[in-house]
Amino acid sequence: MDASPLTTYQDYLDQGILAFQRDGETGAAVFYPRLIAPRTGAALSWHHASGLGTVHATTVVHPQQGEPYNVALIDLDEGFRMMSRVEDIPPEAVRIGLRVRFRPHRPGGDEPPCAVFFPAEAGA
Repeated sequence: MDASPLTTYQDYLDQGILAFQRDGETGAAVFYPRLIAPRTGAALSWHHASGLGTVHATTVVHPQQGEPYNVALIDLDEGFRMMSRVEDIPPEAVRIGLRVRFRPHRPGGDEPPCAVFFPAEAGA
């Protein structure tokens, strides 16, 4: 049996690659990983994103314990949007329109890696 779409996505993250799918009928980018294309039911193919994107929306979360952090919607250049966070700058400094670049965050232990972003000009 083939691996689930989530397992495949996580395998790419383990390799440091941000992967997404494309609708085999329309060519539209699809994210979050799925078994079939959401509007057409067509087969999906895997692709590697450039990792470059733009902050579409952002907010700062202030937990009771711990430091504040941001939650952001990132529009990737390939045409899909994902929720993540922007690191390496204060959460209040994240702005709509900020260009960002992907990197995998590896929390350690049994936790799988996740996609996070940092300002694109901070490290090309």
